Amino acid sequence: MTAAELAIETRGLTKRFGGYAAVNDIDLSVPHGSVFGFLGPNGSGKTTTIRMLLGLASPTSGEVRVLGAAMPRDNASVLPRVGALVEGPGFYPYLSGADNLRRLDSADLYAPSRTRSARVADALERVGLSAAAGKKVKAYSLGMKQRLGIANALLTPRELLILDEPTNGLDPQGTREVRSLVRSLASQGTTIFVSSHLLAEIEQICTHAAVMSVGSLVAQGTLDQLRDVGRPRARVQTPDPQLATGVLEKLGMTVQQLPPDSVDTTVVAIFGDKPVEPDTVVAALVKAKVRVRGFAVESPSLEDRFVSLTGEGFNVDH
Repeated sequence: MTAAELAIETRGLTKRFGGYAAVNDIDLSVPHGSVFGFLGPNGSGKTTTIRMLLGLASPTSGEVRVLGAAMPRDNASVLPRVGALVEGPGFYPYLSGADNLRRLDSADLYAPSRTRSARVADALERVGLSAAAGKKVKAYSLGMKQRLGIANALLTPRELLILDEPTNGLDPQGTREVRSLVRSLASQGTTIFVSSHLLAEIEQICTHAAVMSVGSLVAQGTLDQLRDVGRPRARVQTPDPQLATGVLEKLGMTVQQLPPDSVDTTVVAIFGDKPVEPDTVVAALVKAKVRVRGFAVESPSLEDRFVSLTGEGFNVDH
């Protein structure tokens, strides 16, 4: 993919705090028009990376390009084209939601004052806060504050929207609203970069993703590529795990034996590069006198893939 096709590009991006590498030599490639999920356990370097993308922190080494321009050198020309919600929204608690947005908008040298009220009203409506526009922010729930932060990022048209944990603190309805909002913005051509530890969110809204682990980028690509499509696995429930293992390995499959349950053992076998029909697998097992109590073929989930990459579990709840 060429540089002109990328909304965000980093090369060798590194951030050290003393001897500790919070971000270590990462090469990100975020295509224009994508909804890009930036995934990783807490402490994996996601927020530090985002701060460098926005020019809020300087890299120790490496390069950052956002919308084709070098950061932080060209931040004055880049940032007006980028909306961001990073590390939770901060507002004046004794001002209303609408007044907070007006104050923030007035600080934007590129925002026309004559259309300010209309833009504030539109942004509040888009995130479902019109009814609470006049309420003081100190009375907002965490989820309402999160939505107000997204509204602030939407006050003017943006080519790129960077959201750090945008559904943090939202109830299921609020989460659905944010998903719908992201899809709507993406359909209009906005590139969305979403940092999250929620696999369900990424699977439902993203076209591409990258996975961070302990400061390093361990995988990136389309969701299908990350799921390792084309390498499904078979689950064989049998009281003859050793015999089944031998048959499956002869078929070119990589076998993983799981702990036994009360009667049978479930043997998991990943299909190899050479396709094998499920019927062929079952026939080979039966021919070898393996007692097959259950058989299923499934594709690996994102959770499986990410756990294999990071060695850590992810929050898969909504």
